[in-house]
Amino acid sequence: MAVLSNVLDDLNEGTTPFTIEEFLAAEQQKDLLCFTTAGSVDDGKSTLIGRLLYDSRSVYEDQVKTVTRSSSGEASAIDFALLTDGLRAEREQGITIDVAYRFFATPKRKFIIADTPGHEQYTRNMVTGASTADLAIVLVDARKGILTQSRRHGFIASLLGIRHVVAAINKMDLVDFSEKVYRTLHNDLHGLAAKLGIRELTAIPISALLGDNVVTRSEQTPWYDGPTLLEHLESVPIAEDLPDAAFRLPVQRVIRPNQDFRGFAGQIASGTVTPGDRIIALPSGRTSRIKGIHTFDGDLDSAFAPQSVAVTLEDEIDISRGDLIAHVDDAPAVSNSFSASLVWLHAGPFVPGKTYLLKHTAQTVKAHLRVAHRLDIETLEPQQSAVLRLNEIGEVEVRTSRSLMLDPYRENRVTGSFILIDPASNATVGAGMVHYTKLDKDGRSQINGTLLLLPGEVLVSVLEEKLTTRGKDVVITSSQKPEVWQSLLYAGFTVLVPSKSQAQAEIITLAPDAHELLRRPVARHDGLKAQADALLRELENEF
Repeated sequence: MAVLSNVLDDLNEGTTPFTIEEFLAAEQQKDLLCFTTAGSVDDGKSTLIGRLLYDSRSVYEDQVKTVTRSSSGEASAIDFALLTDGLRAEREQGITIDVAYRFFATPKRKFIIADTPGHEQYTRNMVTGASTADLAIVLVDARKGILTQSRRHGFIASLLGIRHVVAAINKMDLVDFSEKVYRTLHNDLHGLAAKLGIRELTAIPISALLGDNVVTRSEQTPWYDGPTLLEHLESVPIAEDLPDAAFRLPVQRVIRPNQDFRGFAGQIASGTVTPGDRIIALPSGRTSRIKGIHTFDGDLDSAFAPQSVAVTLEDEIDISRGDLIAHVDDAPAVSNSFSASLVWLHAGPFVPGKTYLLKHTAQTVKAHLRVAHRLDIETLEPQQSAVLRLNEIGEVEVRTSRSLMLDPYRENRVTGSFILIDPASNATVGAGMVHYTKLDKDGRSQINGTLLLLPGEVLVSVLEEKLTTRGKDVVITSSQKPEVWQSLLYAGFTVLVPSKSQAQAEIITLAPDAHELLRRPVARHDGLKAQADALLRELENEF
């Protein structure tokens, strides 16, 4: 009760006393800011969070005693980093290894902090911590300036669509609170932010160890007239885009308690919805109107993100888990081909041609990916590469076995994000952010299948086994009719056609207008295995 007592004391000072009931009611009205810390090794991330918790009186007395180096009880004797670093290995090495989440509140706002590691090998942990953040604090050591890992974390913050970034220029006490050092770093950081596409960057000079400009304004920086870190956290707007966001409800479950009720339940990803709104169910494209919005606590006149609700419709529409409900006039794209940024999270490298599982909202589908290029974090320039390794970031082209309902990640974090899973180990190997989908002029997916016209039945059998192992949707037909081939290609299948009269294998695809067939012969190779491998390589080039 130490924290609660301290907060009540602050609220009651010079005013009519609060009761606990009034305090709890006031707490429910506060908005919530989720923010993450990032930066290079030993920039002071954990120390900053510990100081922020301590100075805002958000830690228990026994916690303070645990991390106090001496019995003096002075703040200078407290190891603030230990208030967030909880793992034994973290305490032994003096580093942050995993994401540490902490909650605290002030009279103006509630906060959830994700303290993330600074080591390059733990970049994936930083991605995890930042994926739900509204704001990122990137620490920069005033002595060292902008380092590679600082650039990496700044880029990831931009990649994840974090609108508000704070550059906390730390350890100002070690440069004698030099205004010149601050101004130089301030200009360099704003130049980097412009290059990364960060919309809003605020640079604050601080000393996490001594507390300067963290919660209280420092007398050592009379040349700085901006807010303290806590003042900025309490005042930064976090809900400015919510009213205009497009409505998205990924369906998690169909509720059917009796014959008179069929509701579609899920957590609203974005936007608002009210009874009477015209909606579209995807991927079917069927339309209806919202009849009612239901929750455990009763029916609602309107609902908004991130509420969990069940909606009923005026019409009987076949909707199941994995479908998505949106407003008719602002629906997402439906496609099985798109480009994305991908952060590789696994020790084993990305394998070109391998079938991965892709989880998007409530759907899990098979996916094939091609790396367009890898990003050099130091220069932010693309590098040619067909693979990605642990903590590397690249641009990829993705094909999925079924169409997905997609938004660009910058517009919607839920429908614009996905994870990759290795089907053999069930390990999460990558996290992706959608850039754009590939649609034709009619708004349909551009992804089409590929047809192999093959000399003989034996080659068909060999290729069918290899392609099925790779997760391809294979269809074998003996039909020689172009209209049959066009239909199968338009549906996205890999089609195998044996032909006794065929002397050389051909790859056949649809032209951009989806009406003409494009034929390309494949060079002959001696031996069945060599010919099959050559055809598989050619198929990879058709991605």
